[in-house]
Amino acid sequence: QVQLVESGGGLVQAGDSLRLSCAASGRTSTMGWFRQVPGKEREFIATIIGTGSSSYYADFVRGRFTISRDNTKNTMYLQMNSLKPEDTAVYYCATSTRGGLLTRANRYEYWGQGTQVTVSS
Repeated sequence: QVQLVESGGGLVQAGDSLRLSCAASGRTSTMGWFRQVPGKEREFIATIIGTGSSSYYADFVRGRFTISRDNTKNTMYLQMNSLKPEDTAVYYCATSTRGGLLTRANRYEYWGQGTQVTVSS
């Protein structure tokens, strides 16, 4: 059983940056970031494989967000730049025992509790 804890969310203005962190209780394989707003399904943002050597992004964040991981700290990050009001959501990290770049939420077994990101205009 892996436990994940997100941090780094908050209230920012449009154009600002935030860095989210996801601390895992142990070693992990593929990890990913998702977000969700009330009434909508959880939305894929980015995924990174266990070594950190490969990642993949949703089209709407490519060029603005960067996923990375530090396996010495069992921590994954999401650097978010040029934030927009439509980026407002609860952001979740997840990990899967499967390998590869995973974009579907149902491929992940373990989830964090989420961290709120609010971007004001």
